[in-house]
Amino acid sequence: METLLTVLLVIVCILLIVVVLLQSGKSAGLSGAISGGAEQLFGKQKARGIDLVLNRITIVLSVLFFVLTIAVAFVLQ
Repeated sequence: METLLTVLLVIVCILLIVVVLLQSGKSAGLSGAISGGAEQLFGKQKARGIDLVLNRITIVLSVLFFVLTIAVAFVLQ
């Protein structure tokens, strides 16, 4: 059981890294947040198309990552 959870955790980690790297930048870093990129934070420009799909996949993978991490922690005790 421990091995299965660890393998699943590694797979989810790799997928999460790939999906995050595939997403396009929402602003130009800190300077974009200061100079007006903060509008996107409050939902004035919603994600469409592939950005929306990547955003939802990121959310699902991050929740799965935390659940698997907690499960591995309990199994190792």
